[in-house]
Amino acid sequence: MAGIGFELRRLLQQDSYLGLLRAYGYAGIIGSGPWVLSILAVMALGIISATTSQVETPWVTPFLVSVTWLVAASLIMTGTVQLLFTRFVADRLFEKRADRVLPNLIGLLSVVTMVAALVGLAIVLLAFNDTGLIYRLEMLCAFILLCNIWCVTVFVAGIKAYHQVLGAFALGYGATLGIGLVLRGHGLEGLLAGFVIGQSLLLFSLLYMVVRDYPSRCLWAFELHRVERRYLALVLIGLFYNLGIWADKLVFWFNPDTSEAVIGPLRASPIHDLPLFLAYLSIVPGMAVFLMRMETDFAERCSAYYDAVREGDTLEHIEALRREMVASVRRGIYDIFKIQGITVMTLWLLGAWLIESLGFSAWYLPLFNVFLVAVGIQVLFMAILNVLFYLDRLWQALWLCLLFVTANFALTLISQQLGPAFYGYGYALSLLGAALAGLALLDHEFQRLTYQTFMLQPSVRNK
Repeated sequence: MAGIGFELRRLLQQDSYLGLLRAYGYAGIIGSGPWVLSILAVMALGIISATTSQVETPWVTPFLVSVTWLVAASLIMTGTVQLLFTRFVADRLFEKRADRVLPNLIGLLSVVTMVAALVGLAIVLLAFNDTGLIYRLEMLCAFILLCNIWCVTVFVAGIKAYHQVLGAFALGYGATLGIGLVLRGHGLEGLLAGFVIGQSLLLFSLLYMVVRDYPSRCLWAFELHRVERRYLALVLIGLFYNLGIWADKLVFWFNPDTSEAVIGPLRASPIHDLPLFLAYLSIVPGMAVFLMRMETDFAERCSAYYDAVREGDTLEHIEALRREMVASVRRGIYDIFKIQGITVMTLWLLGAWLIESLGFSAWYLPLFNVFLVAVGIQVLFMAILNVLFYLDRLWQALWLCLLFVTANFALTLISQQLGPAFYGYGYALSLLGAALAGLALLDHEFQRLTYQTFMLQPSVRNK
């Protein structure tokens, strides 16, 4: 993500409040684009359809629930390859072999499409027998599209044409909203058709930018099976992180006491889902700081540190660069605390008005407040994992993700036993525990960073 971060930082050089707002605005939207824009477009489509129809619209809830399950399933499945492919691309760019990026992306998308089609087709045939044929075809197409989109978004923040990136997201989710409204007369199938068309436009727009920025004479390749064995930890990290994000939702959905059947095998928990998705909109300010600080300032200092090590600089200078790197992490974490804290406090004050304005029950407010804090901690947790990735501490990051997913499952089950007053605390406390453990781990890793860096150099080991 550092590529687009450096590009956005040029806006800060304008030395004006407008440049500052534009830079952080672009960073927030790009950093949280897939999450926030999808939530806004899908919720807006459902709400407008429900409020403007002259008759009862029983298909709005099945549409929202179907899209939610599609996003969850596609993220969990592709989480196993997203980080692995990200590292593969980073290594090829470091080796000045950018021509290997595009063919391997096409190869990855081919495999992902085939696996998603087989898995999706099996699920649709076995579990959705009581739904219409068009609905099942749309669900299958949407699942395949989303799996491909999550793989292509690896490149989103590396493409410096941020205006075009925002344009692609606006086109995709704008089409989802517009076409869905046009076809809403066809019920659930019409809304899903709008979603499928919008995601198709988004996918091909992003693919066009990748093809343009990473040209290659080779069309297809698949070299992921050749990556180093230690990078396989990224497979588990991606799986456990995404599973951890959805763990509490799955627990609520599969518990008959906290959920209801909606369509086919899909279930939903309105008391849990609605306040959570609203709270996720608060992630934009934190993601802006994350992109501008952790993915730009820290990335720059981390690169300078390792360049100094590789070039045989003096130990005194290397230690000075290490201290600058630690200081940049502390500033980034402090800024996330500050900005996300202000956001949480503001939404706490406006929460009752927001819930009422959207037509939801005031019963959602306590859970909404808990999720606001949890989402803020999630941004911090992402920043910690990001630093560990830059330091190549993959097994430590895996340990944190395993802690997160295990705690989220366990604490959510306990919260259900304690009653509605404790709903949401499983997600919040699991993130808090993982974040605190991550901060302690970062402190430990930075203290011994220079020693371990030199000990891991091939020339040192050979001597």
